[in-house]
Amino acid sequence: MLSPVVTVSIFQKQPDPKEFSAGQVIFEEGQSGNEMYGIIEGEVDIVVNGKVVETMETGEVFGVGVLVGVENRTYTAVAKVDTKLGFLDEKKFLFAVQETPVFALKVMKSYSERLSRLQRMV
Repeated sequence: MLSPVVTVSIFQKQPDPKEFSAGQVIFEEGQSGNEMYGIIEGEVDIVVNGKVVETMETGEVFGVGVLVGVENRTYTAVAKVDTKLGFLDEKKFLFAVQETPVFALKVMKSYSERLSRLQRMV
């Protein structure tokens, strides 16, 4: 697995991280979106049909689908503990991918693994 340090450093460079309290919904399944998130501090639960299917930790990324052609969010994301998130819109995402190819690999791997897990659940 690629180092979470690369991911965290990219998101730490972004101004104004978003902070969420434990239990706060970050986004809901079916919502549109234009940002992906990286966990700077904390944990995030991925929820499908009311069931936690995965818990992500510092250095992991989520919400990528809306930047690569998926129209709406395919799951709900909830802060499991007090959490600080960096975020990238499409323009910043493309810049990060160009500047840091390892980041692109990390994002693709994370996205494909999550998609596979979610598809097996359906």
